[in-house]
Amino acid sequence: MSAARRHDEVLSAHAKVLSGADRATGTHDLFSRASAEVRRFVPFDSAVWAATDPETGLITAPMLVENLGSGEGCAAYWESELLEEDVLPFRDLARAAVPTAGLRAATGDLPARSARFRRLLGSQGVGDELRAVLRVGDRPWAVISLFRMGDGAPFGRDEINLLAGLSAPLASRLRRFARPSASDGRTDAPAPGLVLFDPSGEPASINEEARQHLSRLPEGPSVPSQLGLRVPIWLVATALQARAIARGRERTGGARTRIRTVDGRWLTCHASCLSGPAGQPGPVAVVIEPAAAADRAVLVAEAYGLTPRELQITQLVTRGLPTAEIAATLFISPHTVRDHLKAVFGKAEVSSRGELVARLFAEHYRAGGEPRRRPSEGQVRATPSDQVRATPGSTPGAPRRAGGG
Repeated sequence: MSAARRHDEVLSAHAKVLSGADRATGTHDLFSRASAEVRRFVPFDSAVWAATDPETGLITAPMLVENLGSGEGCAAYWESELLEEDVLPFRDLARAAVPTAGLRAATGDLPARSARFRRLLGSQGVGDELRAVLRVGDRPWAVISLFRMGDGAPFGRDEINLLAGLSAPLASRLRRFARPSASDGRTDAPAPGLVLFDPSGEPASINEEARQHLSRLPEGPSVPSQLGLRVPIWLVATALQARAIARGRERTGGARTRIRTVDGRWLTCHASCLSGPAGQPGPVAVVIEPAAAADRAVLVAEAYGLTPRELQITQLVTRGLPTAEIAATLFISPHTVRDHLKAVFGKAEVSSRGELVARLFAEHYRAGGEPRRRPSEGQVRATPSDQVRATPGSTPGAPRRAGGG
């Protein structure tokens, strides 16, 4: 096949995958649509599509598990991913020049070089695994594992490159689902919850607040426990990350992930490994609580593609500062402030400061503990001299088991 024809076929495949993604109503729906289209061009037997926290790379809700039974191998798969030294960890793919790789291709067709393959995949009939990170810049929004069973052909270079070309376009579509919803501002969430995992990694105790938080999480893979409930894999992975950090393994972002509930609110889950007698590893404490205003603000910025400077300016606008005060606060010119605001307006698809605050931060600040000022105390103003309007064009049936899930 000529290079030109191959190029045209790749573009056609991308267009079909992205067309389905554009019709998605949520992250799980996007995973389902994209997976069905990708399978037409990159055949696979089973798959895992998992959302990730864009700051830490840890998995979060939702997760799509296809042709892997009930996902009973999930805990072992993510334990291997987070605690074992191995080839192709997602954290390395997230920083790699090409964010996709096939296991057999990476090991010279000797997949047994991988600890994950030796301990899990090989015994479950997996012949090859194709991994991908969906990212925008250096921010990962999801990870993918595609599995081929048996002794068939491994994932080829063209298939790996086709999936790589979908990384940024799919990630840019995924992040829009992190945008604020009307329920973000509700204040009836429980107080912080606590789950303790014993040194062997088993859930050992839980408080009532944590049970309430867990009841609001989306359905997905989970592990049984003696606590009278199943613990979602996202919490298990956060606890595993804390154990990995305690063992001295390099990690960025810490043992922390944010999860969106079924009613649209954000929770933050953060874990730390406690010390036992004589310095021995102790239990892992996982705290689950409503996401703080700062956490939500960062997610909003990521969801709309704001730069760090644009986020700073937007937060100052939210606090009611006019252009001159924003410029003085950030040691930049008023003209630069207006240029940044024009870019923000384009990304958020608004035309005034009032619309911007309502779109991005109104619900967050109402629920986040920052006082709402009276107009005389600096409520958002949109005077003719300070208002910046967006200009046109500125919007910038397979085997049932494998190791993933």
